[in-house]
Parts: sequence; structure tokens; C-alpha cells
Amino acid sequence: MMGKNKNMGSGMDARTKVGTLIGKGAVFNGNLSAPETLRIDGEINGNCECSELLIIGAEGCIKGDITAQSVIISGTVEGDIVAQARVELHSTGKVTGNITARSLVIDEDAFFDGRCVMTTASSAASNIYGSSAAEKNDDGADDKDGKS
Repeated sequence: MMGKNKNMGSGMDARTKVGTLIGKGAVFNGNLSAPETLRIDGEINGNCECSELLIIGAEGCIKGDITAQSVIISGTVEGDIVAQARVELHSTGKVTGNITARSLVIDEDAFFDGRCVMTTASSAASNIYGSSAAEKNDDGADDKDGKS
């Protein structure tokens, strides 16, 4: 990997057109929704919803829940993450919260304190648009027959 800085992000990160950018030093208080790729290099205090890729730069921080197609984390997340496809946690990344995704990549030296639920394509969509957690008992078993 000559000449590649691992903290810069994956190839997907470098080639992606960013529709919305929260720059370094910026603080956004409230829920944020973006129809395109969203990059966070500042701080978000609230939930983030992104229809495409959400990129959290090395100095980016989100204190709230995330819903996105895919998420690349080089900064800090304090909240739950639900991704339809992939979550990448880079070596500088830190997640305190649960992750629900079809695919999870965690680099060496990354920090993850939470629970991970791996999904299929259909269950990831239901987790984003309608909480499937309501259909689960405390022990994680399906509660389809209405018995507790």
C-alpha cells in the first residue's frame, strides 16, 4: 500500500461525490437528513439520516443515532447505527453504541463498545423503516404468535 494513508478512508471514500459537508469546527444541533452522500468533519448533536453514504472524518463526531445506506467511520459516534449495507470502522474510529448492518469491517486499533446485529437485505430495510426490535422478546426470540 505505497503512498496510501490508511486514515484517509477507503477507495469508496475518495471517489464519492459529497452532497452535504459539515466542516471541521462546525457544530450542528438537531436532527440532520440528507438525500445524498454526507460527510461530517465537525460535530452533530442529534440523529443523522442519510439515503446514501455517510462519512465521518477523523475529527468528526456524532452524538445521536445514524440511519444510512452505508457508513464509514474515522471519527467518533455515540449512538446506534443502522445501515442497509456496510459499516466500516477505521483505525481512528470509535463507536459507543449498537450496529445493525449487512456487512461490518473493523480495522485494527478501532474502538467498538456495543452489540452488532448482522442482517440480510430484507431485514436491513425493515430495521430502517420499521423497527423489528418490537417483534422480539427480551431474549431476542421472534414474537410472531403474540406470546411473551
